[in-house]
Amino acid sequence: MSNKRLILVPPSEGKALGGEVDGAPTESAFADDCDHPLADERRAVAEALVETIQSTGSRAQLAKLLGARGDTLDRSIEADLELDQAPRLAAIERYDGVLYQHLDVPSLDGWAKRRLNASLVIVSGLWGFVTPQERIPDYRLKMSASLKGLGKLSTFWRPALTEHLGNLLANAARGAELWDLLPDEHSLAVSMPPRKVVNRAVFLQPDRSGEMRPVSHWNKAYKGALVRFLVENPPAGPEDLLDWEHPGGFSLDPDSLTVRNRIRQLVFVAQP
Repeated sequence: MSNKRLILVPPSEGKALGGEVDGAPTESAFADDCDHPLADERRAVAEALVETIQSTGSRAQLAKLLGARGDTLDRSIEADLELDQAPRLAAIERYDGVLYQHLDVPSLDGWAKRRLNASLVIVSGLWGFVTPQERIPDYRLKMSASLKGLGKLSTFWRPALTEHLGNLLANAARGAELWDLLPDEHSLAVSMPPRKVVNRAVFLQPDRSGEMRPVSHWNKAYKGALVRFLVENPPAGPEDLLDWEHPGGFSLDPDSLTVRNRIRQLVFVAQP
């Protein structure tokens, strides 16, 4: 079993404030990204985002674009228009939504944090792929958004992210595991390698009639706990999850370890 893995997760709409301004006051915050493989795409999205906001006259349209209302919408507009000069935080500190709360990075030991930094890939509508220690400003932009001149972001990003994922896997150790923990919105932005086994996870619990259905509300929390287990247990592969006591009260269905069409759909079932 390889100790190497890539774990694809979504960002969070909830973001911590603060950070530090990088560079001189008049220097673009994107200057540090010039050597990044996705630098051109990142700049194109940032410019299109500003242009779209500035050319959208209706507050209702802006609310739909950014998925925010009231004070949150005001803060989001301000943040998106000031990306160049905004304070930056490491992405793993900036994102503070449910998945990241249950991952609980501050409580990880040093080795687990190193493994997290080496394996976690955050799929963002603004940045494409973001690593945990990349410094990013506060912003708001859904992967499902459509921007002026670019169209739907998931479609815009797909060619670049698919190529970049292939490069990341090629540079990893042979046999590296790939975990796709993305929601549908973000899955549309990257195609999985055709000859690579992809691990996915679904959590099932009974509805009022007793029928087992996928968890919706707490799905991000349960996936955050899964990511934590993976980085705390470096040799662990899918089969090792059979003995894992998920903090949400789920256990892995052993029948779901079977690979079908290069997909291993790991089914975690709520225990009575």
